[in-house]
Amino acid sequence: MAEFVDWIVHHAGQLLTLAGGGPRRGREMGELGLIHDGAVAIADGRIVAVGTTAQVLGRYRAHREISAAGRVVLPGFVDAHTHPIFAGSRQGEFERRIAGATYLEIMAAGGGIMSTVRATRAASVTQLVDEARPRLSRMLAHGTTTAEAKTGYGLTTVDELKSLQAVAALSASQPLELVPTFLGAHAVPEEYAGRADEYVDLVVDEMLPAVCEKAQIAPMFCDVFCDQGAFDLQQTRRILKMAKSQGMGLKVHADEFVHLGAVSLAAELGAVSAEHLLHTPREELAAAAEEGMVAVLLPGTPFGLSHHDYADARTMIEVGLPVALGTDLNPGTCYCESMPFIMALACRFMSMTPAEALVASTVNAAYAIDRGSDLGSLQPGFAADLLVLDADDYRHLAYHFGTNLVQTVIKRGQVVFTSGSE
Repeated sequence: MAEFVDWIVHHAGQLLTLAGGGPRRGREMGELGLIHDGAVAIADGRIVAVGTTAQVLGRYRAHREISAAGRVVLPGFVDAHTHPIFAGSRQGEFERRIAGATYLEIMAAGGGIMSTVRATRAASVTQLVDEARPRLSRMLAHGTTTAEAKTGYGLTTVDELKSLQAVAALSASQPLELVPTFLGAHAVPEEYAGRADEYVDLVVDEMLPAVCEKAQIAPMFCDVFCDQGAFDLQQTRRILKMAKSQGMGLKVHADEFVHLGAVSLAAELGAVSAEHLLHTPREELAAAAEEGMVAVLLPGTPFGLSHHDYADARTMIEVGLPVALGTDLNPGTCYCESMPFIMALACRFMSMTPAEALVASTVNAAYAIDRGSDLGSLQPGFAADLLVLDADDYRHLAYHFGTNLVQTVIKRGQVVFTSGSE
């Protein structure tokens, strides 16, 4: 007798399960677990069964069904690196940069990251939530069902807590799942100019204890921007060691502009990921691979800055370092909510194959936020987060750029977006 479930998605021309254990490395990054004429059974927000349409319909009956009608079905995208909580925008700065203004000239005119910091400090939690909600809606419409969400535009204890409160409010009031990261060490605020060590004292002695004690949503991770013009290796070590002692997971912005050795430090301290990695030597990448870290690459950022240097994804894959992708959604360098566009950039400018870019946007990205046992693949017991594309071949995600091919988004067993429903 057939077993009843809540949903069955069936007749997928290509069902991409990405099933397995652990982040994908090397040649594994090209393995998608493809099932032709596939189907997924869902109950109570979880995947019950995955197989061919004949197998699933032969065993299960559903209260509701979706026919993929030969289209692609795949896991929801996991955006492994975003900065979605901020007030205001910097379109004028973008225009000045195109006209030839340097970063220092823009800073001197009151622009740059501190412009966003001033606007974010002046905003209420309600305003931050209201400004972020449309960004998350656009992310969801482009297939992102889970995203890491960094703070870092408050840079005071009160304002960093306010940003975390906004993350908590958004997580409770819309379907895109947010995984919080405290990034109080995003930049040295202007009131601490020339006194970076004193600001690090504030992060270590006041911010981290307050965040762990008072945040409405327990931060899973602590991140530090370790690079030229931000925080040095010693300062980064202090912050990450304190965060680790508070039970937080660790991440690091590393080697975006110069090589400082932050990837080695992150590996030494047991960080789950290192992010950007445009200038990391091969031997350091290989050592990070041995420590089980994930490299989170952000090709939207050099694109947004009109730069020509991109992370060396091919070397990372060759040395066995799992590669994940993220949008780096932020108001200054990469105002982008679309993971498919990031995949298109990864294929063109980092020489990733469409399959590798897809793995990097699902299962590996899930491991980059320590959620690989629940998200990023379609297998029994996992969260029922999946997409139906308006395409019959997954390669269209990277090939057919500049449009949205996501037809249906299911988050934890509920249809939360259908094309044309906005």
